[in-house]
Amino acid sequence: MLSTPDFWIGLIKIIWINIILSGDNAVVIALAARSLPPEQQRKAILWGSGAAVVLRIVLTVVAAWLLELPYLQIVGGLLLLWIGYQLLSEGEEEEGESKEYGTLGAAVRTILLADLVMSLDNVIAVAASAQGNMVLLILGLAISIPLVIFGSTLMIKLMERFPIIVVLGAALIGWVAGETIMSDVALKPFMDANPWMHYVAAVVGAALVVILGKAAAARANRAHHRA
Repeated sequence: MLSTPDFWIGLIKIIWINIILSGDNAVVIALAARSLPPEQQRKAILWGSGAAVVLRIVLTVVAAWLLELPYLQIVGGLLLLWIGYQLLSEGEEEEGESKEYGTLGAAVRTILLADLVMSLDNVIAVAASAQGNMVLLILGLAISIPLVIFGSTLMIKLMERFPIIVVLGAALIGWVAGETIMSDVALKPFMDANPWMHYVAAVVGAALVVILGKAAAARANRAHHRA
């Protein structure tokens, strides 16, 4: 099997698809891990990335069926909005203040929940490229682990240097949330008649996460200063 050209072409396609589709996952992992102490950030990235890839393998078996369930993507999109809000609403410490860290377990749970929602439609593309070859599918997803780890590690460093990336990352989660909600099978007749709502919902989702998240962060900072 390894000597056939079709196997290697399929593997390259799966790796390439994962490179394209893993960008938003790397952002989520970086946003969740940045709240941890530096020595735990790498653990969160490794555990979160590895568990997320295993989750994708499992999802590949049932994703097509899940996407046909009405209202599932609406619930998933609302969950993503909440995750984006939570990640952005943590008050940023000012210079000279001690940072309050989150927990490793909470970060990994956030990573898995977000990846569960964001990967439902992604795994369809990967499964189509694998064409039923489970060895090819698992191998391709396993190779994607270091890609996600590298992307997440790079994003954390960029977020520390350029805080605006945190806001942009949260906005991306809101954007994906809006797209996810409008992709629900229950809304298909409405979307067929109003395809432009796909982009409107994405923009609204991004704006909601940023506005509400920044407002919550400002309130948290004011309460911290008063305390």
